[in-house]
Amino acid sequence: MANTFHMRALDGSIVRFEYHESCESVQQIARARAVAGFPDRYVVFSEKQTKYNALGEPIKNGEFERGVYMSCILRPSMFPSQVSFFAAMSTVALISVLEEHTTKPLGIGWVSNVYCEGDKIGGVTVEGRLDSFNSYEYIIVSFLVALDESSFPPRLSDLVKKVFESENASVSAIIAKDILSKFLSLYPKVKSPDKFMDLYKQKFIL
Repeated sequence: MANTFHMRALDGSIVRFEYHESCESVQQIARARAVAGFPDRYVVFSEKQTKYNALGEPIKNGEFERGVYMSCILRPSMFPSQVSFFAAMSTVALISVLEEHTTKPLGIGWVSNVYCEGDKIGGVTVEGRLDSFNSYEYIIVSFLVALDESSFPPRLSDLVKKVFESENASVSAIIAKDILSKFLSLYPKVKSPDKFMDLYKQKFIL
């Protein structure tokens, strides 16, 4: 059963946030929502996926991992040539937030994978659909990352937020909201890669 609520991002925009405790794939849900005409900045989030893990691999034996599984529907006024840095910008948003929640070294691998102590823990995928005018009908940006408690332990501030926010404010949800806010603050800068590519290069490990 999904719960839908609204949140205000750091850039002041209002985001519709669809929360699932678990689902097969947030990307599949977001794709269906986008085709059905759901609005710009509609987000599908789950703490667990039962079909694919954070690396996009099929889950075997029903074993799933806690994490952030989040897809954001965007309806930008952009042509394909203008979104070439979308994955890099989104990965910078992801790794910037994850670094606030762990003391272990993180890095970026080609082109939008995230590594923790040399092991891949997830990353970003970007997909879109063009309309008849060759501009985007929608873009879906997905953040998929496993949150092993040995690497991402709950902090005191996270636990305080969990108590005082809604009943769905798990640590995964708190990190997801932080990622979304960071992403939306960088989103207007996607056409100006100099605003984020220095950090991308700094964190690139391959």
